[in-house]
Amino acid sequence: MMKSFLLTIKPIKYFFRGRNFLNDPHYLEVQKKNRNESLKRPSRTIILNFLLSIKQGKTSYLEIGVRNPDRNFNHIEADLKYSVDPGIEFIENPVDFKMTSDVFFQKLSKNEVLSNDTKFDVIFIDGLHLAEQVDRDIENAFNYIKDDGFIVLHDCNPPTEWHARENFGYRNSPASGYWNGTTWKAFLKWRFNSSINSCCIDSDWGLGIFSKKYQIGKSIEPTNAFFEFSSLDENRKEYLNLIDFDTLKNILLE
Repeated sequence: MMKSFLLTIKPIKYFFRGRNFLNDPHYLEVQKKNRNESLKRPSRTIILNFLLSIKQGKTSYLEIGVRNPDRNFNHIEADLKYSVDPGIEFIENPVDFKMTSDVFFQKLSKNEVLSNDTKFDVIFIDGLHLAEQVDRDIENAFNYIKDDGFIVLHDCNPPTEWHARENFGYRNSPASGYWNGTTWKAFLKWRFNSSINSCCIDSDWGLGIFSKKYQIGKSIEPTNAFFEFSSLDENRKEYLNLIDFDTLKNILLE
């Protein structure tokens, strides 16, 4: 009776509910995966700079979704580099093209920015992490990538379903503020394309890489028709062609 009465008092009720939540085994497991994933190396910057380093002559780089350029863009080593971001998450937004990726590619096709015959060595996609938008970014990027270039996606390997949620704003979850969205679905869809080679580096939340020239990984037959996360979780290595960075370097430098 006393316990029931105490639980009617809001501060006490919130204490017990909060304690139960924070000690929940599922919550603790996701927190552990948060820590493990955030400690994985190398970073996206190192991987992107490596891909640029194997190119001959002057290099060109495009980044879609920059937020704070000090986190990656400013550290990219390319002769020419351009950035695109509408500035929703970083008010200063010191980028080259202050617009969405859809608007940028539309303007690029019309010669309203740069030139429609522009081709990049590496295009890095890290914009809105929803499958429909990422899929569109990939399709547009293939129109402006060199034959021997690379398209790279961030957030292709969400460690749990909480990280792969559609709504970024839902932070009261075991994943806390970490958000990979549904990027993995767009990456998997393009893994079914027999004309494209692909792999995913198991670092920095999953760096998905596409190439038309380099044999970094064969396509797979269409699978997981409804893009269910549980199926991804059980078949990560196959679905994503999940490899480590050293394996990628061995493939590209052999």
